[in-house]
Amino acid sequence: MKKNYGLRYFSLGIVFVILAIAVISRLVQIQIGISHKEIETYKQADGIARETLIPARGQIFDRQGNLLAGGKQIFSVALNLNEVRNPETIATSVSIILGLEYNEIYALASQDPSSAELTYITLDSFATLEEFERLDDLQTQLFDDPEIAGSSADGKRHSLSGLVFDARLDRRYPEGALASNVIGFINLIGESTFGVEAGLENLLSGVEKSESYSLDPNRALELPNVSPGASVILTIDRTMQASVEEILDSAINQTGSQAGTIIVMHPRTGEIMAMASWPRMDINQFGKYFQEYDKTLPFNKALDTYEPGSVFKIITMAAGLDTNTVEPDTSYIVEASINIGGANVINWDGRAWGPQTMTGCMQHSLNVCLAWLAQQVGQTQFYEYVEAFDIGSPTGISLDNEPSGLIRLPHQTAWTESDLGRNSYGQSVSVTPLQMLKALSSVANEGVMVRPRILHAVVDRGYQYEIAAEMAGTPISAETAQTLSEMLAVSLVEEASAALLPHYRLAGKTGTASIPTTYGYDPNLTNASFVGWGPVDDPQFMIYVWLEKPTISRWASAVAAPVFRQVAEQVVVLMDIPPDDVRLSMSSLGE
Repeated sequence: MKKNYGLRYFSLGIVFVILAIAVISRLVQIQIGISHKEIETYKQADGIARETLIPARGQIFDRQGNLLAGGKQIFSVALNLNEVRNPETIATSVSIILGLEYNEIYALASQDPSSAELTYITLDSFATLEEFERLDDLQTQLFDDPEIAGSSADGKRHSLSGLVFDARLDRRYPEGALASNVIGFINLIGESTFGVEAGLENLLSGVEKSESYSLDPNRALELPNVSPGASVILTIDRTMQASVEEILDSAINQTGSQAGTIIVMHPRTGEIMAMASWPRMDINQFGKYFQEYDKTLPFNKALDTYEPGSVFKIITMAAGLDTNTVEPDTSYIVEASINIGGANVINWDGRAWGPQTMTGCMQHSLNVCLAWLAQQVGQTQFYEYVEAFDIGSPTGISLDNEPSGLIRLPHQTAWTESDLGRNSYGQSVSVTPLQMLKALSSVANEGVMVRPRILHAVVDRGYQYEIAAEMAGTPISAETAQTLSEMLAVSLVEEASAALLPHYRLAGKTGTASIPTTYGYDPNLTNASFVGWGPVDDPQFMIYVWLEKPTISRWASAVAAPVFRQVAEQVVVLMDIPPDDVRLSMSSLGE
């Protein structure tokens, strides 16, 4: 509709006068958006109003109290043709205040309700509070004061009867694209979509309340209150989130990757301090979702499933150490290939490596060695450990539509012995980055696996309820965890990994996985991952990096490891973790 501010009728001047003298007091309670005419209708019936009160949606904050999602009150303005008394006054007022086309509004308001296709017609779904107040005040004045109402050019009494208002809180995201993949959004019809908005819907939305109350004109109007939905405080830190998102965006651009994610988690509490995902969008413009996203892909790449490759070798080695099948210095002569279940497992470079310790096998990421180790552990015990690490199960984080992942087990008909070899190095197994982070938290946390969580606290009716860390099992012993963590730390140093951070001792592992297609694995398309934690003697952070289909290099050591280091550089500063020598000297002094 085009705007029309022309003076079309004699009554327009009268309307301007009315707008100028309109008073603030109204019979309409803004919070529930019930119009004057609706109140009048209830009075004519039995003097009792009946309303279903919808609570205001709870707000979303980061762990420092920064607002990530809140509400802005907006109004819909509609016509109830059964109540319209003067189409001219309605069209004039609406065209002036809302900027809508006079002729179109007049035509709509002039319809005979008995023959009209619709008797309830929405004129504007996004009127502001100021626009609502002007229309509402004018409606009240015309109803209450016959002298002000007067008559229009056609002799009809000025009236805005039939103009109906409905208030609602329009969801707003003051940080725009920041953490948008974590937050999700509320769509145009009020449905929570993705992320925390959908995952914590029951908390945020509150409980609707049906009330009846008197509308006796001789009594003050007392509309009942309804408690708003609970507000939630997330575990993410806005500053860290912004920093990690910037690093991810740069990595996507520099490596030519199709998509990616970076997660930062505390290995002892499971708190997600940052969860960056790309692609990403300003969720205030959620209408662009279907333009910018492949609808078959998850909104948050941290919840996307993929074959992780060699980061899974940590689980295989954990099983080998925990069952006393091997020790770090156990030697194995690594050939170029090994046949398991009729399928050949080959090393990443296709060559034999000769005698290698288990630490060397992890350092050089040798598929043949890990497949042999899985054989030595035995399929029964190997898959018992896989299940103990919760592979193939959702983490239970408060985010919408978390997938389970997939791994075939020996008792299933689809499983074959060749799966044992492939699974040992992270092939033919589907996980999410978050699931891997949960599983490997046990290695960083003395054998105890923690459940990742995005919810730090709930604020409801003046009380704040802290959410406690939740342990998710103990798949390996503390001794195994410490031994394996040390092996991975040594591997990084010996390999001169690009993940190394000066003055901090870190543990970690790369993962380069070919991507399965309809016709087998494409050697030119890979998923590049890196998982690491530190400081090794007292882990305070874990970082998981996944870059999908990088083009400048297929190897995680070249594309994912440097990203891990960049994130770690920021994390130690933001978490105020001193360099190892300073921290250890402070510890020895009892500080």
